[in-house]
Amino acid sequence: MAPRANWKGFLRLSLVTCPVALYPATSDTEKVSFNQINRKTGHRIKYLKVDAETGDEVTSEDIVKGYKVDTDTYIEVTKDELDDIALDSTHTIDIDEFVPKADIDNRYLIRPYYLVPDGKVGHDAYAVIRETIRSMDKVAIGRVVLTNREHIIALEPLESGLMGTLLRYPYEVRSETEYFDEIQDVKLTRDMLDLAKHIVEKKSGAFEPELFEDHYETALIDLINKKRSGAPITAKAAPKSGGNIINLMDALKKSIANEKDAAPAAKVAKETAKAKKPKKRVAGQREMLLPIAGKGGKDAAAKTATREATRETSKKADKPVRAPARAKKAG
Repeated sequence: MAPRANWKGFLRLSLVTCPVALYPATSDTEKVSFNQINRKTGHRIKYLKVDAETGDEVTSEDIVKGYKVDTDTYIEVTKDELDDIALDSTHTIDIDEFVPKADIDNRYLIRPYYLVPDGKVGHDAYAVIRETIRSMDKVAIGRVVLTNREHIIALEPLESGLMGTLLRYPYEVRSETEYFDEIQDVKLTRDMLDLAKHIVEKKSGAFEPELFEDHYETALIDLINKKRSGAPITAKAAPKSGGNIINLMDALKKSIANEKDAAPAAKVAKETAKAKKPKKRVAGQREMLLPIAGKGGKDAAAKTATREATRETSKKADKPVRAPARAKKAG
């Protein structure tokens, strides 16, 4: 099932308007997540809202928002007061200006969305706006109201559609000055730079995100599968230290030597990953996690057979397959 749009409204460039829907372009819901449980009972932990001073539980109707002035003083702000100042969504993304993409500092980028035509009408207007942005080789800057707050959004063509990226306001971006002030100004020799450039050239290649693998996520799923199937869990051996190399030139030379040794294996691994054809059907994460073995009256032989079958399933899986993103209600 395709995810629901986070927002629906209109995209407007001067007098040109078309109905559009906004969908999140990324998702973290496919990652393995954990609940906190009571080790003694196996039950989930439930959190209660209590008064920090009295320790008494507080009901939802007695909880309001407060802005902290000092240690023990808060300015109470009610829901009605917040509703009064909330921005009413015009359900329109107004394009205010066009700027070169290079002018947008990466620190201002928050998250990407897909902006698509909503319904069967308005595709012509959508195409006009998209191709206008594409032909000018610029990014359109507009405004959109999400959850009562106005956000700046940058729109740019992506294939046959538009990608919108929410941008931070200046007060949300920290200055680098306070962090970089104490960096020493050192002079590097030409030999050092040449060796470093040689390493970069050896490691240079095309950006191919489909070859990336989340090794921690893979290890998590493998751990869960082993525990569910009753397989023994062995502790990972501590990594061997390569020794401290104090001399920078020696470190660069050793890096080049290591790169020469690792290059053939890395090339084979990359070619093997490219050769794998994607499956027509993508399984969800839950299918990568093995089923729970039977409980109660099943005998040992049945349990053993189940474990063997699940182990074989685990061996055949190259890496975890992601589940489809959870549906979200339209805003």
